Amino acid sequence: MTIRRIMPNVVTEDIEESRSFYGDFLGMDVRMDEPGFLMLASPSNPTAQMTVVSPAAESWDPDTCRTAMAVEVEDVDAVYAAAQRRGLRVVYPLTTEAWGIRRFFAQAPDGSIININSHA
Repeated sequence: MTIRRIMPNVVTEDIEESRSFYGDFLGMDVRMDEPGFLMLASPSNPTAQMTVVSPAAESWDPDTCRTAMAVEVEDVDAVYAAAQRRGLRVVYPLTTEAWGIRRFFAQAPDGSIININSHA
């Protein structure tokens, strides 16, 4: 399996406070800004990214709040097949989303929900 990127997901009740902390204080660049959803990246290392999402976000993907992190892989279909062979608990089925991501959510042994995806 080839992992392309790992992005932690922070759930917050206050997007603007989080934008101030991660953007203004830590100096991360806002790369995506949707109502209730931010994607931020390090200006010196653009692959160091994270998402911040509010459970109150109505226009964004409400399932993002369920996940602890996103793991972008080269071939999500192959990873999904491997998850099934291992008997892992899949809590969101393999789906091609309208915004161009193909993903599924699997539960890690510690109980965390992981968004495993590829660009469609």
